[in-house]
Amino acid sequence: MLGSLSNIVSSAGLNGCRLNSTRLAMAGRMGLSFATGLAANSARCASTGAAAGAGAAAAAAAAAAALQPFHLAIPVNDLAAARAFYGGVLNLKEGRSSAGWQDYDFYGHQLVIHQVTRDYRGNDYFNPVDGDQVPIAHFGVVLNVAQFHDLAQRLQKANTEFLLKPHVRFQGLKGEQWTMFFKDVSGNNLEFKALTNPDDLFTKFE
Repeated sequence: MLGSLSNIVSSAGLNGCRLNSTRLAMAGRMGLSFATGLAANSARCASTGAAAGAGAAAAAAAAAAALQPFHLAIPVNDLAAARAFYGGVLNLKEGRSSAGWQDYDFYGHQLVIHQVTRDYRGNDYFNPVDGDQVPIAHFGVVLNVAQFHDLAQRLQKANTEFLLKPHVRFQGLKGEQWTMFFKDVSGNNLEFKALTNPDDLFTKFE
């Protein structure tokens, strides 16, 4: 883990008692102890008068909600090759497995890859988003900006072919974000993104 609560708060780009529900929810995706620590920090702030009691309760509720991992199961046409991609290129930690499937810690969520027929290949549909033709369906994680660029560099070193190279979309708008799209070895589409302002994750366009 990242160490003391003060280090966690600092490394997450948070400032003391000024923790809102969106940042707590995003922090919660990084793990149980992280979100629990942030909720405890919010309670400490409330007890010293630095945060309102109602705000602390809302923050604790947001942290609790963030502790519910998302589960996703996807088909792959070659389990060994898919394990090399998800465990090697994406550097995900392996969990349980059998002869026909493997699960991963996908940034605190559960991703399971299932062996299906060798002729499986993800189908592409496209929808325009801010001038890009975005492949549908896709999945991924909202990272912070530093994590995003670290992952982009790792993908480039692995000679990953991008469907949409790392770039900024919604520039100057609420929800401005870095984004990139690529495929796994079975043709499943992935998107990773990072918002310039993490608080805008669910903010509507004005």
